[in-house]
Amino acid sequence: MTAGAQGQEAHETDPQALPDSAERLRVARIGKPHGIRGEVTAQLFTDEPEERLAPGSVIIRIAGDQTVDRITTLLTVTRQRWNKSVALLSFREINDRDSAEALRGSTLYVEVPMEEDSDDDGWYSHELAGFACVDSAGEPLGTLKELITGSAQDLLVVTATSGEDVMVPFVEEIVPEVDVENQRIVLTPPPGLF
Repeated sequence: MTAGAQGQEAHETDPQALPDSAERLRVARIGKPHGIRGEVTAQLFTDEPEERLAPGSVIIRIAGDQTVDRITTLLTVTRQRWNKSVALLSFREINDRDSAEALRGSTLYVEVPMEEDSDDDGWYSHELAGFACVDSAGEPLGTLKELITGSAQDLLVVTATSGEDVMVPFVEEIVPEVDVENQRIVLTPPPGLF
């Protein structure tokens, strides 16, 4: 198997696999088409949509359909706008409603240089996913499913030991410690959250 084929296989099996010089950041999930000219709605996962999804940005699309191979393609943003509180995106490669419908459920990523991730107080979702969540006494509360970034505050989605997903505000009072080395997050949740 050639190095290129191995790299392609890694991208198909691990959507976070990248060269050492870059990191993949999830920025959006495509929703339903909007209109007839290929525009789509988008659920945003970035607090910098104006920068990450600016016209001219090249976006990595991973197909959301789990019944087929996870297809990776590149899209170029031509327009980003808001319709009330809904983000709308247009791409150079998508010109009609049928093509836009084919994108539904896809996840969009951008590649960022490693140097951009030098802030010790910030994390991307894939860096924390799978971390054990414990209370201040070390008792298990669950496993981190994902980090959702928001304009007001970030949220941790924790799959509790009961199997239920619990949304935890990512604030210092409730999340006093993130131990990256031991892949552990200490939580001090209010009573009744778990």
